[in-house]
Amino acid sequence: MERKRLGDILKETGLVSEQEIHDTLLIKKDKQKLGDALLERGLITEQQLIEVLEFQLGVPHVSLYRYPIDSSLMNIVDKEFAARNIVMPLKKENNIMTLAMSDPMDYYAIDDLQISTGFQISPVIAAREEILHTINKYYGMSQKEEEVTGGDDDQSPAIRIVDQILQTGIQLKASDIHIDPQDTKVLIRYRVDGLLRTEKSLSKSIQNSLTARVKIMSNLNITESRLPQDGRIKTDVNSIPVDLRISSLPTVFGEKIVIRILDLGSILNKLSELGFNKINYKRYLKLIEQPSGLILITGPTGSGKSSTLYASLNHLNTDQQNIITIEDPVEYQIEGVNQVQVKTSVGLSFSKGLRSVLRQDPDIVMVGEIRDSETAEIAVRASLTGHLVLSTLHTNSAIATIPRLIDMDIEPYLVVSSLSGIVAQRLVRKICPNCIKEVEPTPMEKEPFEKRGLPIEKIHKGAGCGNCQHTGYRGRLAIQEILVINDDIRQMMMNNQSISKIKEYALKNGMIFLIDDGLLKVKKGLTTIDEVLRVALND
Repeated sequence: MERKRLGDILKETGLVSEQEIHDTLLIKKDKQKLGDALLERGLITEQQLIEVLEFQLGVPHVSLYRYPIDSSLMNIVDKEFAARNIVMPLKKENNIMTLAMSDPMDYYAIDDLQISTGFQISPVIAAREEILHTINKYYGMSQKEEEVTGGDDDQSPAIRIVDQILQTGIQLKASDIHIDPQDTKVLIRYRVDGLLRTEKSLSKSIQNSLTARVKIMSNLNITESRLPQDGRIKTDVNSIPVDLRISSLPTVFGEKIVIRILDLGSILNKLSELGFNKINYKRYLKLIEQPSGLILITGPTGSGKSSTLYASLNHLNTDQQNIITIEDPVEYQIEGVNQVQVKTSVGLSFSKGLRSVLRQDPDIVMVGEIRDSETAEIAVRASLTGHLVLSTLHTNSAIATIPRLIDMDIEPYLVVSSLSGIVAQRLVRKICPNCIKEVEPTPMEKEPFEKRGLPIEKIHKGAGCGNCQHTGYRGRLAIQEILVINDDIRQMMMNNQSISKIKEYALKNGMIFLIDDGLLKVKKGLTTIDEVLRVALND
C-alpha cells in the first residue's frame, strides 16, 4: 500500500489544522506517535481517526468483540511484540496473515513481522483498548493446555494466570476482580464502572494452585481454608504501581477470592476534579474550610465516599493543621496526615481510637465510618469542642441522615448543634467519548426533566465501540447533593419537624438534589438518564 503520513491525511480531511499539527509535534513526548498525541490533546477522537484511516488508506475497520481469532497464531507472534506495538494477529490464509493494528501506518511493525514470520501482512484497524483487551484474553488462553497437562513445574501456570488476571483487571480499569469457584469451573469476573461481568472461565483443576498463588502473594495462611482471611499486596502490574486488597471467603465450592484494586493515581484527586457542579463546589469548600463542625458524606458502598474524603483531606493538608484519621482499613497513605488503623482483635475500635485521637490535639479528625452510637456520640462531641470532624454514614439521601443520627441515641440538641453539612453522593457511568452521539429523547426520558421544569431538546448516548467494550460507557463521575445546615434547619430539627418539611424548605432555598445534579449532567452530555435513574430516586 502507498505509504502516506498521518499529518498529511488529517490535514486533507480537515479534521485538524496545519497549526494544530505543528503545535502538537512541538509538545509531544519523545517517541510518541502523532496520532496518540492528538488523541491526548483531545483534538480528535479515536473513532474519527479510525474512520479517516479506513477511508484514506482503504484499510478495513474490524470489531474484535466477536471476531473468530485463530489462537495458533499466538505461537508465531509473541505477546511482548503484540503488546509493545498494539497489534493482534487474527487469521492466516495461504501466505497472508491478517493483523489488527491500532496504527496501520506503523510500517516498522509491519516490516518487522514480515521478516520474522515470513508472512505477507494484511493490516486491519481496531480500537487500541480492544486490541489490548484481546491480547490479554487470548495470550492467556493459549497457555490453557499446559494447565491441564501440568507442565514440568506445577506452579508456573498459576503464576502466569494470576499475572494475566491482574493485567486484564488494570487494563479494563476494574475496581474489583472476583475469582469465583463453581461446581465444575472457576469464573473470573471483573467489576468495571460499577457493574460486574464475567470475563472467562478456567478449568476446576487449576483452582487450588490459583488460590495458593494469591495467598502466597498476600502473605496469607495457605493451610487455612475454613476461615475468611484478608491481606494486601503492593506490586507493579505492567509497570503501574498498584495496591491490592485481598479477601478470601470459604464457600461450598472452595475459596472465593476478591481482589480490590486501589488505584493510587485516581484517589489523590483535587477537590475540583470530583465533578461537583459550580454551586455545590462553592458550598462544599465553605463547609470544609470552617474551623469546626461535623461534615458527613453519605451513600451506599462504592459510591466514591472515600475519594471525596481523601480529596478533602488533601485540600486541608497544610503545615498549620494537625490532621488525624482513624480508618478501617487505611486505604491510602497520605503524606503529612497521621492515620490510625482500627484493630478490633486487640481492642482498638473506632470509638476507643477516636477517644485517644482527641487527646492528640488535632485540628481535623477523619473517622472512616460511623458504625455505632458510641462512635457517633464522640464524633458529635468532638465537633462541638472546636474540631472539624469528617466522616461517612450509609444513608440514602442527605436529609435522611438526620433521623439516622437521632436513631443512634444521640441527644437531638447535640446533633442539631454539631452538624454543619451533609453530602450525599452516587457514581454514574460516563458516556464513552469515542462513540457518543446525539439522540432525540423519548417521552419517557423527557418526563423526569419536565417534572423538574427543565427544558430538554437533545440527549446523548454511547453507540458502543471497541474502546468501551460495546457498553457505550467509559469511566464514572459523581453526582452529589449538599444539605448545608443553617439556623432555620436547626430550628426545624429542634421542633421535630418532619423530613418532608425540611425537604420543602431545602428545595425553596436552592438545594440541588441528587436527581437534579444528575439531570444537569445528562443535559451536559456527560451521562444518560438511565444511569441517573439507576442511582437516584426520582421523587
